[in-house]
Amino acid sequence: MRVDDIPVAHTPPGGWQGEMPPPVLAGCSEPLAPGVPDFRGLWKAFEVTIDGQRSDDLGHVERVEQAGNRVVITAGGVVHDMRADGTLENGVNDVGARGFAPISVAATFEDGALVLRPNNAFVAVTRHLEGDILVWNLLPMKRVTRMRRVEEMGR
Repeated sequence: MRVDDIPVAHTPPGGWQGEMPPPVLAGCSEPLAPGVPDFRGLWKAFEVTIDGQRSDDLGHVERVEQAGNRVVITAGGVVHDMRADGTLENGVNDVGARGFAPISVAATFEDGALVLRPNNAFVAVTRHLEGDILVWNLLPMKRVTRMRRVEEMGR
């Protein structure tokens, strides 16, 4: 099965609660696109800083699924399903985790990082690997979350 055969997933009304919904790309056999970093897995925060100060907010867990240039991030009640092709049309067209307000976000891979731009206007979020650590930067909040992979997926 290829990524084009799998419908785009969206956050359920009011967000998912409790157990994560099932993986979106399960059964997909399409390999990662050339040059795409491999973020696949279930990740758990072990260090968070906000504006350079350590935070004890270590409850973040996220699942990253990938195939081709498609990325699905499930965390915090939302399911963000995107193609990292730089377009709003194929980016995250869903709701944000805070308040579940509608968002439209373009995604690209740049220098080994997944880069998200709301309305394709400015960089708001990046994810990249530092060795075996996934680093999630939420730039408007000056929040940096470092995560360890607790489960492999599709690798």
